[in-house]
Amino acid sequence: MQIGIPAEIVAGETRVAATPETVKKYVQFGYTVVVQTGAGIASSCTDDAYQQAGATIAATAADTYKDADLVLKVRAPQAEEVALLKSGAAVLGLYAPHNNSNLDAYAQQGITCYAMELVPRITRAQSADVLSSQANLAGYRAVLMAANEYQRLFPMLMTAAGTVKPARVVILGVGVAGLQAIATAKRLGAVVEANDVRPAVKEQVESLGGKYIEVQMTDEEKKGAETAGGYAREMSDDYKRRQLELVAKHVSQADIVITTALIPGRSAPRLVSADTVSKMKPGSIILDMAVESGGNVEGSIPNENVVTANGVKIIGHTNIPATVAAEASALYSRNLLNFLQPMYDKETKAFNLNSQDDVVGPTIIVSGGQVVYKKP
Repeated sequence: MQIGIPAEIVAGETRVAATPETVKKYVQFGYTVVVQTGAGIASSCTDDAYQQAGATIAATAADTYKDADLVLKVRAPQAEEVALLKSGAAVLGLYAPHNNSNLDAYAQQGITCYAMELVPRITRAQSADVLSSQANLAGYRAVLMAANEYQRLFPMLMTAAGTVKPARVVILGVGVAGLQAIATAKRLGAVVEANDVRPAVKEQVESLGGKYIEVQMTDEEKKGAETAGGYAREMSDDYKRRQLELVAKHVSQADIVITTALIPGRSAPRLVSADTVSKMKPGSIILDMAVESGGNVEGSIPNENVVTANGVKIIGHTNIPATVAAEASALYSRNLLNFLQPMYDKETKAFNLNSQDDVVGPTIIVSGGQVVYKKP
């Protein structure tokens, strides 16, 4: 049995789906591992390190894919990669299935696709939760990116020339990324406020030293604010109106705003309007972490920094984990290993990816020549 680790071809994608650490484990399981040359360079994983772990280095993507029964990727196979895949291969990666235009092509190629972002949030799947591992890094990194663009300081300083006021930071969306952003901004000395549609996160925000921006909710809205997996639900138009009004007051007074709100399978909710941005102080920074899914901020553009007429900079970075590729790849590759390891069959010395398993099943989006993914 053979595992293929190709180089990622999506622009700006510096991560790799297996590191020498995890390759060594796959070799111990009895697999032949083929890594495309240079696949891990941007993640500080050299070809030599892969070879020392027991991998074979392939010169091209075609050589990496052609005999691979199992392919590990970060991003879903792109259109030009599909024909290189072996029919019957299992391919793990981040597919963004709700807006992936290649699902039919995958089915025609006869591969089975496992979308790692669909790993369910249940106890036994925590170690395979790629969204959480990558969001944790993104939340930390987002604050540093915003701080780097901000032309003032985060902490309060008492100097002979006067007092430097602390930065006011507003975090919108308090999932894994939002919580890490709150903690990081507080460590840097900022005054932090945060908002989320899920009232249960209030205690988490306050435990990190932040102030919770609380939108008044009905009992019915509280019950329906999150899914069984802990994700935020799309709320009613009336709630969105109340949220926008309250958030606008806090955002307009902020120095830095970081938005992280995502709804699985849907476009990101619009939380900050252009009118609100126009009321912010010159030099303020907004970092829209949801820009790739439509954006939380009106006016954000994927992979561009936009400076508004009133001097507010809106950062639209689509792949923040890739800016810390070594750590992001290490965590992502362990997530994949943790996903596969329980499926290992000692007799066949292969991973038996059982579609009836409550962790594996929900991730399957293409199987048996059919697209089985259903949009939520």
